[in-house]
Amino acid sequence: MGCDRNCGLIAGAVIGAVLAVFGGILMPVGDMLIERTIKKEVVLEEGTIAYQNWVKTGTEVYRQFWIYDVQNPQEVVANSSKIKVKQRGPYTYRVRYLAKKNITHDPENHTVSFLQPNAAIFEPSLSAGTENDTWTVLNLAVAYNNTADGVYTVFSGKDNISQVAIIDTYKGKKNLSYWPSYCDMINGTDAASFPPFVEKTRVLRFFSSDICRSIYAVFGAEINLKGIPVYRFVLPSMAFASPLQNPDNHCFCTETVISNNCTSYGVLDIGRCKEGKPVYISLPHFLHASPDIAEPIEGLTPNEDEHSTYLDVEPITGFTLRFAKRLQINILVKPAKKIEALKGLKRNYIVPILWLNETGTIGDEKAEMFRKRVTGKINLLGLVEITLLSVGVVMFVAFMISYCACRSKKVK
Repeated sequence: MGCDRNCGLIAGAVIGAVLAVFGGILMPVGDMLIERTIKKEVVLEEGTIAYQNWVKTGTEVYRQFWIYDVQNPQEVVANSSKIKVKQRGPYTYRVRYLAKKNITHDPENHTVSFLQPNAAIFEPSLSAGTENDTWTVLNLAVAYNNTADGVYTVFSGKDNISQVAIIDTYKGKKNLSYWPSYCDMINGTDAASFPPFVEKTRVLRFFSSDICRSIYAVFGAEINLKGIPVYRFVLPSMAFASPLQNPDNHCFCTETVISNNCTSYGVLDIGRCKEGKPVYISLPHFLHASPDIAEPIEGLTPNEDEHSTYLDVEPITGFTLRFAKRLQINILVKPAKKIEALKGLKRNYIVPILWLNETGTIGDEKAEMFRKRVTGKINLLGLVEITLLSVGVVMFVAFMISYCACRSKKVK
């Protein structure tokens, strides 16, 4: 009887040990299987999850415009007073609903080329007025429709997953021809996705044709998006800092008068890529801009929550599941003897014209699919690993304690 009991206890301990060992082995094996599956599914080729969502996004993307209405134009012309503005809006359009076109695969270079068609549909229910409220908004819609961005050529990741979606060339070039030195380089992806297995320490680099340059985002917080853990990466203030604050930005300062010898910050002169027009871009309401930029303008209320740019990236796949791109368009107004309205000005102004908020969030249906095919399987595997390891350890310890106790009684 004692032998049977001892044998049973030993058998229980052995089973526990086997379960614990199996759970421990399953961890690296499971991680390897997950990594292999992810590497396969994020490649930009027909049949993968990434390709399906890359060709035509399942996310509804909206672009909202707020127009700055100048309240005191005569006073400014006569006295060079501060410009008083009041924002009007939003005027909302649905954008990015068309599939990429002219998709061409290069199996030798492992690249994919495409055009991103632009189109806009006005959404009255999400707007503060109609398209006829202001000619500026109407012209924006007309200018945006029936155009295309590109040609982009990106790496498919077939031969090197760490390169997937990274831009090789834009309009056939590896550089922009707008900026001196390395500022002219086209870096990173288009921000729709990034190479997988994103860590918090990674700097996410991406190119935006809207601002005529490459830029970057850094980790900000962990977020739960519709049951999917994501990392929020934010555009830091250092991206638009002056060369004094961030020496890496020295080649984005291309003149010394308006920039006060390159000491002003928070705005970027993009005239070179806008046919020489005096266009400056910034964050809305001059968020993170130097005081000399915002001082001549009244009515601005910069707010980090409403005016910052961020990307919510699922770290395992590198897919951007939610984003908010906030951008302000400004023009330089300065004294001009040959223009009647400007010849009396005594100062330069960087005048805000409008700001936009382009947002997109993964839909409920896509989120459910993502949970089932990606995060759900990973979580289940992790639960099985922990369960086997925990149960195995508990069984082994419990049965060994019982066995030792029985042996001790038998000796006495």
